[in-house]
Amino acid sequence: MEEQQVGSLHFQIDFSQPLYEQILDQARSAIAKGEIALGDKMPSVRELAQELRINPNTVMRAYQELERDGLTEKRRGQGTFVTSSAENVATFRTALAAKYIDSFMEQMESLGLSWEDIETYIRRKKEAGTGGIG
Repeated sequence: MEEQQVGSLHFQIDFSQPLYEQILDQARSAIAKGEIALGDKMPSVRELAQELRINPNTVMRAYQELERDGLTEKRRGQGTFVTSSAENVATFRTALAAKYIDSFMEQMESLGLSWEDIETYIRRKKEAGTGGIG
């Protein structure tokens, strides 16, 4: 896996996985977490493609999807910027959290765990101080 910093974006690229999805997911995550501030300029398509050594069409496709998500906006003659709408980012972050929770619940249910079992495991994890959320 290759790690690359481009402007304010940090990418971990695995060339055995679809590049478009990696760029899109990592940019979405960075915006949702606030690692890239509202209104910040994104690297140009050409710059990001050159730095990551990938096809510009791959970057263009990811940028188009970010714009459809309402996370970025194009400014004619200036480039692509993170949206200035905190509401758009909050809405996307909520949707992303729901997606992660759905996936987690499906996995837990596939193990045959009840909601009570899941709560117990989460509580233990939190009490042990592991699991990412302080």
